[in-house]
Amino acid sequence: MPSSTSSSERLTAADRPGVAQPVPERPVPARPWGPIALSVALIVAALMGLWEWRMRQLQLVPGDLDDGASAWAEQRRRIDAGDVAVAIVGDSRILFDTDLDRFEALTGVRPVQLALPGTNGRPFLQDLAADPDFKGLAIVGITEGSYFRDEVGLMDDALDTYHFESPAKRSSHLITTWLARRLAFLDEAYRLSVLVKRLDHGWRPEARSPYGEVWKIATMADERQTALWGRIETDAFLRDHARSVWTQRRPNSGVPVAPEVIARTQDATREAVKAIRARGGEVVFVRPPSSPELRVLEDARIPRPAGWDALIAVADVRGAHFDDYPSMQGLDIPEWSHLSRACASVFTDAYVRALAQFTPRLQLVADAPPPLAPADCL
Repeated sequence: MPSSTSSSERLTAADRPGVAQPVPERPVPARPWGPIALSVALIVAALMGLWEWRMRQLQLVPGDLDDGASAWAEQRRRIDAGDVAVAIVGDSRILFDTDLDRFEALTGVRPVQLALPGTNGRPFLQDLAADPDFKGLAIVGITEGSYFRDEVGLMDDALDTYHFESPAKRSSHLITTWLARRLAFLDEAYRLSVLVKRLDHGWRPEARSPYGEVWKIATMADERQTALWGRIETDAFLRDHARSVWTQRRPNSGVPVAPEVIARTQDATREAVKAIRARGGEVVFVRPPSSPELRVLEDARIPRPAGWDALIAVADVRGAHFDDYPSMQGLDIPEWSHLSRACASVFTDAYVRALAQFTPRLQLVADAPPPLAPADCL
């Protein structure tokens, strides 16, 4: 027998056995949906415009592209597509401190830029060594703290992405790149989602401290042409923050490299050089400048005799160390680790001319521009 209910209670199918439950109907009141949609679109456009304006006030610009695994893999595939004469591997210094336009003006060759920030260049040299398509010149940028370690580092997914990139990831990269050419607020360091993650008032233990790492330090154009962000050169707070990260907030700063790590690095480099030479290619090394304040920590970690000098000898390669060339010294290093945009062109000019003296695979063109000097960027 159905249970008794008050008139205010809604009857259910259990209260009416054998009686079909009526299909509920919910009347939708008439609304001016067109004007509502237009109002929402206008509000969204206004907020996006305001955010875009604010980002440009922070000296962000359209065309500053994201540098990630997909961008790197895109350049790495150029070796598979054809004969690449020069490829650059290494960490952020050889990345920031190489002006591809100047390189091409001097040699007639535009290198493929495969260096990665915060990343050990050795696995990527080994990747080139294992690739039968690469028979060119590999220029390896050396920062001892990055190169003499077992870990890949910040961009450890780059090689995996090159070997397999899902359609979704590839499409996302292409769409983001297209939008980033037009909108400044899509800068990967200042996206709203990134800034929200950095907010921390003691509420979220998983929040990243905004002072534990450099916020934005570089700009990137097509073909991964990268340079130090201009605001680092002019904003004392950002510049000092970067300096503190390099010297005080890195857990291994000044900690000596273990002898076994040095030995593994030397052995792996020697074998990679042999493999590239066996196909008719060549390998040379470049050590970009760093400031005296940072060099103290770098030498404490691994001094030049045990690092650069021994590596050059064991791997039987030639290289250009900035200590040995006046044309590579006295340059502007605003945050102690990377050259200013103007001085990166001077350094590129200097190291290309140095390599051309002992590397037949890299020669200056007949109409090469005259040499640049440190005074040209100071």
